[in-house]
Amino acid sequence: MNLFDILKKRRSIRHFSDIPVEWGKIVQILEAGSLAPSSGNVQNWRFIIVTDKNVKQELADACLEQEWMTEAPIFIIVLSDNVMIEKLYSRRGKEFYAVQNCAAAIENMLLMTEQLGLGACWVGAFEEEAVKRILDIPQFASVQAILPIGYPAEEPPEPMHYSLETTCYFGKYGNKIKDIDAVLWNFNIVGNTIKITKNALNRIKKHVNKRIKTLKQTKE
Repeated sequence: MNLFDILKKRRSIRHFSDIPVEWGKIVQILEAGSLAPSSGNVQNWRFIIVTDKNVKQELADACLEQEWMTEAPIFIIVLSDNVMIEKLYSRRGKEFYAVQNCAAAIENMLLMTEQLGLGACWVGAFEEEAVKRILDIPQFASVQAILPIGYPAEEPPEPMHYSLETTCYFGKYGNKIKDIDAVLWNFNIVGNTIKITKNALNRIKKHVNKRIKTLKQTKE
């Protein structure tokens, strides 16, 4: 699958099979998260891998009793280590950049999960202090998300997505594009025309060269 196919295919999975997940795939998911961009390259994300059944149950309870989570064989808890980012960027670093950086890492992880044939769900509803207590997380860190991961036991339908005409503005806020396909077509048509013309000229050049070579051989 190319990237666009993965983006379109990804779903939030809440039902998992009991097939064990290969450790190599978990490593790839973690590496994908680690390749995300971050403010000043501070890489404030931290990951905790949980497989213990009892701990997963405690975490599911801390996530407002979302029992479906316990079906997943593996949880990855994404944290932000706020010490360095707060030192570099003060309050905005801790409250804004730290969240953005971890969100970028989480999305990378979700896309890699899909690429590997696994399923996951981004869980953000939880009692943070309870999660910290369960996992011995220090106070300088903040819990950003819990990702239950496993082989999916469902195929959710494609959700509704707003059109670009609804979400995209041109030049300034509120200046909607009435027909974005036409706008994109106008931008792309020149490039496509140039490409087609170049290909046609190359074919003509090859044909002419071939004819010239044939005529020379005939005269000889």
